[in-house]
Amino acid sequence: MPPPITLFNADGLSSLQREFRSSMHSLLFDLCDDLEGRYRPAMVSLQLPLDYFRFLGEALAPGDYASWKVVGWIEELNDLVYFIDLREQFRREGNPVRFVRDLFAECEEKFYENSYRDDLFPAGTPQAAGLGQRLTDLCARLARQVTAESLFLISGLPCVWLARKTTQSRGPWAVACDLGPNFERAELSGRISVGLDGAYLDPPPGLKRTLVGAKRTAFLIRPQAMALRADGKMVPVLTYDNGCRWHWRTTAPCLLRPPSESWPRGLTLGPTLVYRKDLSPWRVVETDPSLAIRIQRAVDTISQAWPDGARILGLLTSRIVPLKARGVVSFSYRHRPGISFINTFERDAFDLIDDLVHENSHHHLNLLLRKYDMRRGDRNQEVFYSPWRRSLRPLHGILHATFTFTMGAVLFDRLSFCTAAGFGAQQRLRARFRCVEEVESVSYSIRDLSHAADRLGWLSPSGVALVRALAGRLASVRRRSASFRRQILRSRYGPALRRHIHTLEQARATYGFPKP
Repeated sequence: MPPPITLFNADGLSSLQREFRSSMHSLLFDLCDDLEGRYRPAMVSLQLPLDYFRFLGEALAPGDYASWKVVGWIEELNDLVYFIDLREQFRREGNPVRFVRDLFAECEEKFYENSYRDDLFPAGTPQAAGLGQRLTDLCARLARQVTAESLFLISGLPCVWLARKTTQSRGPWAVACDLGPNFERAELSGRISVGLDGAYLDPPPGLKRTLVGAKRTAFLIRPQAMALRADGKMVPVLTYDNGCRWHWRTTAPCLLRPPSESWPRGLTLGPTLVYRKDLSPWRVVETDPSLAIRIQRAVDTISQAWPDGARILGLLTSRIVPLKARGVVSFSYRHRPGISFINTFERDAFDLIDDLVHENSHHHLNLLLRKYDMRRGDRNQEVFYSPWRRSLRPLHGILHATFTFTMGAVLFDRLSFCTAAGFGAQQRLRARFRCVEEVESVSYSIRDLSHAADRLGWLSPSGVALVRALAGRLASVRRRSASFRRQILRSRYGPALRRHIHTLEQARATYGFPKP
């Protein structure tokens, strides 16, 4: 029998989160054991402080192992071990052409959220020449990153660790760092992020420009202090004597929701990520405080219209990063659970509600995928028509889209009858149009997924159970939306809905069902 998949059971998701936290804790210590055992020469050459990583792992609270900062740090360490192993395999490989071809395909499948494929194959083709050096360079960069990121997850902990070591070197522990903007974590340049909630240290006046332009920067750590060396200039950061005394001003995160039973980790508003016209990230800037009011109103509307959905939102989303990017849709990372990058500059209040739930749904499915293997085999062929992208997509992409847009259909159904302050008749009409539109789109993809499960055997029992759960939820929304479907067809949204239905009919006639 397939395992049950519950979509809106907060208690069930809390249980999954506890399992996830336990698995991340185990992964951290397993990775340290692997590096100290199987990959010891690489560990020594990369100067990885495994004793400190273990010390940090024991100091983290159980709940911290589900935070986006800790999970991202452990996942990056996991990537480092993966590439160290690949480097060893490549050195022993008797058929480098086949190895490189397989690695190129694996990077496309596994690391579509990272730049690893570009790091290893800058020409965009599976070239073997120079791959060994590129793997070495990538491992060195990842080693620097995971070490630097570990230093401030718990304030002052490196000083405590050094003080407890039985043997100490005469000099300080030096850790190279990069104080430029971090786009993945949305961290401001010239600052030091501390803790797990988005707080940061602001340098003294006049120092910020020096730090951003410095070519070589490193933290120097002793049992009683931490300092920053920037191009030879020494700047004190911390004095530690049974507690932290920062020499830089501490800026607390913008708190949208304090930690509570409904929001276990609270909800914070991060800096704004700004993109260039070519859709590449450009810089990270401070967020306009007025945006906090817009997001709080959006969260309040979700709570009033869809209490079950709001509980899941509070459980899985802990940080919002605004995007100032024309043409860039909101997104999130699998390895940074809880942080949602939301385009807040091109979209209105209705879109903001939609995007909050949409990205939370990605967090939701990613948590399920940590527990359940939904597919049988790789199934990376682009054979599924996507009603949203209007192009062919692989099974993984269709599963994500079907899940997130089913949640969207449920949201729009609830908003269709919402009487929250500021949510008027025109917005309810728009919600009804989006509801019917998503019912049509999701129905198309659920038929494909059911065919892939029943006829092709491409889904595991867990995948079958998920599709059935989504189909059941969509059927409920379809029944409720029948009461206003004719209203939409007669409204100003009618032509768009008819075109959408016609496009789906054409796609079915063109592509049929996925072929083995």
